[in-house]
Amino acid sequence: MSNYKTKLKDIKGFAFDVDGVFTDGSVFVAPDGDLLRIHNAKDGFGLRWAYLCGYHIAIITGGYSESVRKRFEGIGVEHIYLKSRDKLPDFYDFCNKCGISPKEVAFVGDDIPDIPILKECGLAVCPSDAVQEVKDVCDFVSSYPGGRGCVRDLIEQVLKIQGKWEFNAELYAGKFGQGMDSNKK
Repeated sequence: MSNYKTKLKDIKGFAFDVDGVFTDGSVFVAPDGDLLRIHNAKDGFGLRWAYLCGYHIAIITGGYSESVRKRFEGIGVEHIYLKSRDKLPDFYDFCNKCGISPKEVAFVGDDIPDIPILKECGLAVCPSDAVQEVKDVCDFVSSYPGGRGCVRDLIEQVLKIQGKWEFNAELYAGKFGQGMDSNKK
């Protein structure tokens, strides 16, 4: 593992797997058949703050659920890739659409399908409970498990080193942040 902190200043975007990163991996089947997950509110605030501060954000997951789409659209995520079985092309698509280099993106994954992106991104990150093969290729293993703060941990570190972590109520409540919770496509 390299000293990952030297890479924090170069990050312009974040990309994430969902199950095992934003969640503890548990999935509940709703009566309508949708697969429901429990998300950590602090991870959600960190993600929203990164969005409000102008970072590019992508969700790249092998799963499919309208509740996942709604959760991340509600935070402001514009690049949501569901049913991504080969995640690397979606990662490159995100980078191309945003005009950023893969080396300017921090990616958080927890399982074997995430390894190709982890090897290509600028900062490879995983939760503390990721599988060993993922830990072996990551620059940083968070002390927090999936669904319990690993997303917030990464975002907070990047924004702090880049001088963007200070809360700004005007930005949070302003036109840029209004209406995101009711965002519908």
